[in-house]
Amino acid sequence: MEPDDSINVLGGPLAICGTDPVTGFFRDGHCNTCAADAGSHTVCAVMTAEFLALSKYLGNDLSTPQPAYGFAGLKAGDPWCLCAGRFLQAHDEGAAPRVHLEATHKRALEIVPLEVLQIYGV
Repeated sequence: MEPDDSINVLGGPLAICGTDPVTGFFRDGHCNTCAADAGSHTVCAVMTAEFLALSKYLGNDLSTPQPAYGFAGLKAGDPWCLCAGRFLQAHDEGAAPRVHLEATHKRALEIVPLEVLQIYGV
């Protein structure tokens, strides 16, 4: 798998999203993506308790540790490369987290309009 060009939604170089815990489709700390990334893990978001509760309710539990996969579980304040569709769903539900625009991959724009991302941008 070869990553797409590392360009953010603002047209600049893709900044790192987070390394504690390590995030990204390629687990390199960046929201890089490629054709194999069916979930489009491209939105660099800062987790909130409200978003984590919504995600768990919707069947994507990001807060519970999964030791078998080396995953400690996310907590409020952790940066994470979210699926663009899940972010848009959270926006529609009024529970979208803040977004680090410089670390959000341009392919997120295929699913989430820039105007929506900018509402939550930091």
